[in-house]
Amino acid sequence: MSQRRELTEFERGEIIGLWKGGHSERNIGEILGHPKSTIHDTITRYKNSGQITASLRSGRPLKLTERNVRQLVRTLKEDRQQSLEEMTKKFSESLSISVSSNTIKRTLHSEGFFGRAGKRKPFVSEANRKKRLEWCRERRDWDDEWNFIIWSDESRFMIFQNDAHHWVWRKPHEKYDVDCLIPTVKSGNQGVMVWGCFAKDKIGPLIQVSGSINASVYMGILENTFLPFYNSLENNSQYIFQDDNAPVHRARTVKQWKEDNSIIDFPWPAQSPDLNPIEHLWDVLERRVREHKPHPKNIEELMVILEEEWNKIEPEILTNLVESLPRRVQAVLDSHGNPTRY
Repeated sequence: MSQRRELTEFERGEIIGLWKGGHSERNIGEILGHPKSTIHDTITRYKNSGQITASLRSGRPLKLTERNVRQLVRTLKEDRQQSLEEMTKKFSESLSISVSSNTIKRTLHSEGFFGRAGKRKPFVSEANRKKRLEWCRERRDWDDEWNFIIWSDESRFMIFQNDAHHWVWRKPHEKYDVDCLIPTVKSGNQGVMVWGCFAKDKIGPLIQVSGSINASVYMGILENTFLPFYNSLENNSQYIFQDDNAPVHRARTVKQWKEDNSIIDFPWPAQSPDLNPIEHLWDVLERRVREHKPHPKNIEELMVILEEEWNKIEPEILTNLVESLPRRVQAVLDSHGNPTRY
C-alpha cells in the first residue's frame, strides 16, 4: 500500500471551503478526488482547532540544549583549527555526555560555522598593531601622494610550492578575523630570490639576488639597479622610496647612501605586507609563472621566465594597485591594526 500524500494548505482550504458551502464529505471527495477519510480528518481538525494547517510533529528530541550549544561554540572558538573529532571529544568530556561527531557537525552548521581553508596572513605583534594603526591614521586622507612612491621588496620564488591548506571553523563573514587566519613565516626553502620595484605608471627592474643580502649587497642593488630606474622617472625629485624595515634596509651605510643620492625614505610600519601593493604584484607574477608553458625545470629557467613575465605586466595593473592604497589604509583602520584581506 502506497503512503498517503499529505495535503497542502491550499488543498485543505478547498475542503473547508466546500464544506462551509454546504457540500457533504462524500460530495467533496468526489469533487476533489481525495479519500473520504482525508476529507473527514481535515474537517474534524478544523472544527476542533479552527485551523487548516497540519499539526506539528514532535519528531526526535534535540540532542543538545541551548546551553549545550553555547558551550559548543565556546569550545570551537578556543581553537579554530581543531579537527571535528578533537572538538567532539573535548566537548563531550566537558559536559560528561556522549555526542557523535555528526551531531556536532550538524549543530555547528545550524549555528553558521563551517570548515574552511584558513587564510594565510603574517603574524602581527601587539606593538606593531598599534604602529600600523597610527601610520594609517596619519595617511587616511592621502590621495595623489600615493602616486609618487616607488614600491620595492624582495621575494623568493620556488619551482614547486607547498599548497597544503590548513582548515579552520568559521562563519562566512569571519574569513579575515584574526583567530581564523593562519600566520605565515619566512620560508627557508631553496629557490630564486629576486628584488624588484615599481611606480604607479612604470614597472621597474627585476633582478636575481644570489646568496644572503647584507648592507653592501643591498647598496649594490640600489646603486646599479634602483638608481637608473629612479633617474628615468619624470620629475623624480617628487618621488619617495619605500622599502621595509629589514635590518639591511636600515643599516647606517645604506642610510648614508640614500642621503648622498638625495633618496627620500618612506617611513614604513613593521609587519605590513598588506599595505605594500608590490605583494600583489608578486602574486600576479607567481600565477603567470605557474601558467607558463613549458614549466621551468631548474633555477636558471625559472629566472628567465620570471624576468619575461615581469616585463609583460600591464600598466593598468600597476595603476590599480596604487589606487588601492586608500582602501588598504581604511581596511587597517577598520581592523584596528590587525591583518586585512589585502
